Amino acid sequence: MASSRKPNSAELKVVVAERLRSAVPPGARLVLGLSGGIDSVVLLDTLVALASTYPFALSAVHVNHGISSHAPHWAAFCEALCRQRQIPFALEQVVLNRNAGMGLEGAAREARYEALARRAAESDADFIVLAHHRDDQAETLLLHLLRGAGPRGLSGMPERRCIRGVRANLLRPLLDIPRSAIECHARTQGLEWVEDESNQDVGFKRNFLRNRILPELESAFPGAGQAIVRSAANIAEAGELLDNLADEDLAKVASGSGLDRQGLLLMGEVRARNALRRWCEILGAPWPGLAALKELLRQIATADRGAAVHVRFADWSFRLYREALYLEPLMHAVSQDFAVRWQGESELYLADIGGVLRFCPAEGDGLSEARLRSGTVAIGLRRGGESLQPDVRRPARSLKYLFQESGIPTWERNRLPLVFCDGALVLVPGIGIDCRWKAAPGEAGMIVTWDASRH
Repeated sequence: MASSRKPNSAELKVVVAERLRSAVPPGARLVLGLSGGIDSVVLLDTLVALASTYPFALSAVHVNHGISSHAPHWAAFCEALCRQRQIPFALEQVVLNRNAGMGLEGAAREARYEALARRAAESDADFIVLAHHRDDQAETLLLHLLRGAGPRGLSGMPERRCIRGVRANLLRPLLDIPRSAIECHARTQGLEWVEDESNQDVGFKRNFLRNRILPELESAFPGAGQAIVRSAANIAEAGELLDNLADEDLAKVASGSGLDRQGLLLMGEVRARNALRRWCEILGAPWPGLAALKELLRQIATADRGAAVHVRFADWSFRLYREALYLEPLMHAVSQDFAVRWQGESELYLADIGGVLRFCPAEGDGLSEARLRSGTVAIGLRRGGESLQPDVRRPARSLKYLFQESGIPTWERNRLPLVFCDGALVLVPGIGIDCRWKAAPGEAGMIVTWDASRH
């Protein structure tokens, strides 16, 4: 973390340069989130200055949330700023999801990150660069502390992190820089910026901390902001150790795509909760909350062997099946009449049931390609009464029997895509191919796999 001495305007560029050299390879593509406020304008100015000596491609994105009447002016200001510096500029107009239960600040933040991630994906960027600084870090830790967060929340914002579903990483090169140094740089360089009037509205929790609480803390405890940030770094280090422990524990109790119930319970409640928290993070699920995890562990500890357990939270649910615990997103109901024609695609995205069916050519393996292409291939869902004969040495068995034999959880069965050819069931992912439709040795075949999306 930062030393006790505040970097001046000249040193700010040196600090940012060090961050870039340690994180950004030469030739990388950077997308800057440019709000037009003093922080992002200073970061733009610094990156433009560094681009002449350190090779990277820089572009900027302004996200218009449509909240303020001044938003069109801010967008025009950012565009002009980039035009003057010959930096490629893009404007993203977003619509806030006011029904997500996260408040205006949270909805705006989520929309902003989604827009930046979308732009980064479109431009194949390596990094999304944001102008969060040390004072922002202190505010974030206090906010999370007041919400009762655990080590992950209290560790604050990382300087660099991955973004789920996007190749680009998030980078915050100003995170060690105090607001005072940023303001000093802006004044000495004669920069212009816009002021968001909502920043003075103490009705917003972050603004209340910024304008009321932190100044009082600094007055009574000089260096309070820096001490808070130092605590965040210490907590982040402890959080990393907890993640490492959770990863080891999850590896020990992994059971297919689930977790072994007894192995989880033998960890003890605190360690089991740590493993479950990490599992949620890995699968992209939100934090269920302490009460939900305690209730889940109580239920799986007291349930009879073979009993079903179902605990819902947000748009996800924990399910216990055959002594294994699963974590799945809640899915909308799909009609049994669901049907999609296959017309030779290598990938068939089935949005209604949430996944991708892949068809990969193979010699002497999978379904007979000639028989598939000579007939009408349709993808449907289980309706009841279907049967399959995966093994020529055994008779055809009902799908219900085969599902039970293979240990496929009950809630997955009605969303599993079945492959039919001319009305005959020829393949069920996870179960097998009907032996009468298998490719013969040396014959062109087609291996069909199902990749179910979890988010």
